Amino acid sequence: MTATNGKRKIRYAVIGLGWIAQETVLPAFAQTENSQLVALFSEDQVKREELGKQYGVKAFSYEEYENCLRSGEIDVIYIALPNHLHCDYTVRAANTGVHVLCEKPMAVTEQECEQMIRATKDNNVKLMIAYRLHFDQANMQAVEIVQSGKIGDPRIFNSVFSQQVEEGNVRLEPISNGGGTVYDMGIYCINAARYLFQDEPTEVLALSANKEQKGFDEADEMTTAILRFPGEKLATFTSSFGAAPVSTLQLVGTKGDLQMDSAYSYQGELKQQITINNETEEQSYAAGDQFAAEITYFSDCILNGKEPEPSGEEGLADVRIIRAIYQSAQTRQPVHLSKFQRQQRPSAQQIIQRPQAESPELIHAADPSGKS
Repeated sequence: MTATNGKRKIRYAVIGLGWIAQETVLPAFAQTENSQLVALFSEDQVKREELGKQYGVKAFSYEEYENCLRSGEIDVIYIALPNHLHCDYTVRAANTGVHVLCEKPMAVTEQECEQMIRATKDNNVKLMIAYRLHFDQANMQAVEIVQSGKIGDPRIFNSVFSQQVEEGNVRLEPISNGGGTVYDMGIYCINAARYLFQDEPTEVLALSANKEQKGFDEADEMTTAILRFPGEKLATFTSSFGAAPVSTLQLVGTKGDLQMDSAYSYQGELKQQITINNETEEQSYAAGDQFAAEITYFSDCILNGKEPEPSGEEGLADVRIIRAIYQSAQTRQPVHLSKFQRQQRPSAQQIIQRPQAESPELIHAADPSGKS
């Protein structure tokens, strides 16, 4: 840890300098008061040189990972690598006593998730999965509204999360490597259904569709899933890499409904509508810097010895559902889920608001649709 103005700061290294890390994670540190970026890791020499210089930090190759972890200069590793690498790099960090903030999905399989949880517990380090919406005002206020009973008993969840993804993007890796729409986008819909219903699904049924488009040989272009929750509640969502950008959810209760537009966004405004007896209330929330919020929260957990809410168990909860969805889509049969209990759920108490950082110029990286 470093000390600035008498306050301790948690020292972070970021590994994996693709679009999400450059666009959102690296600029976020300037919006935190308890966290400091001290190192970067990349296979790309140009990224190491230019981003290291831009942020005034040391930059390393992946081969130097172990030595850097053992240097005593890093408190946390932020893992923004492709999904199939999350487990290995988490376990290696944990074994050197370094805390881990890992992008979602947590890993590709339940076994990998469990391995990550074991490694961090065995080494007495903290593990948090980067569920940025657990700190977002619009989404957490939605949880409060549902819990208040304002829309009655929640019964129906619907969501669409879609975008165009260009051929060659890492998201089009084979599903066996954690590629595909459900690992990348459907996870937001699954997680939202879970925190709005405050429960875990018991059964899933899914179908995938692939139009004639290059790049979708081993990843789904679109998947629709139905999740049955206890109390005969149903959640339906569609995630797609071949449609216009849409990010909406609706929760229908026995008295009214709650709708959100740009529900999963980290830029601009997140809009919320509540309709009861044909009367609609509307509210907009600025997205703010959700990445700065999650980093601030995790650093606070480390500084104050608290366990993070979006824990390894939270990551595992979603991965097991994703696996069941792909199994159902492949077999065309419903898949029953074993009982799974979560003690902690995100709430409005976790809301952290930080001003939006400016988007930097990207180095050898592009957003999923191909824009650089």
